[in-house]
Amino acid sequence: MPRTRHAVRDRLLAQGMAGERYQELVDDLLLIVSELVSNAVTHAAALSPQVHCELVIDPERVRVSVLDGHPYRPRAQSNDPVRPGGRGLLLVKSVTLQAGGECDVEPTEDGGKVIWASLPLPLPGPAGTGDGPDGGPDC
Repeated sequence: MPRTRHAVRDRLLAQGMAGERYQELVDDLLLIVSELVSNAVTHAAALSPQVHCELVIDPERVRVSVLDGHPYRPRAQSNDPVRPGGRGLLLVKSVTLQAGGECDVEPTEDGGKVIWASLPLPLPGPAGTGDGPDGGPDC
């Protein structure tokens, strides 16, 4: 899981998402990737030894998807303080909605599933803030 998280972070930074303007977005995406990949490894590995992670960056949004071959469609658990664990999807849903994004679980053609979250890119700041690819230095 750390390798996937690092690969996503490196790709985001390579796309110019460094600096304070993007910090919350990057942190949210890394948390989401960690939870989704961990969930797939923990719950789907028996039927799906391979897990695929995809990152798509467009001009308005960043979407992270985790695909596995297990047919079970997970649901976010309620926040039960007595029961340890089981809150990963609840956390993903909460972080995604708080960021103004959306998430879902969809079946794949081969009987597996893809769980995805899409977050909006931050709005451009004032010109000359030096805070990203919209006119500031690319350090």
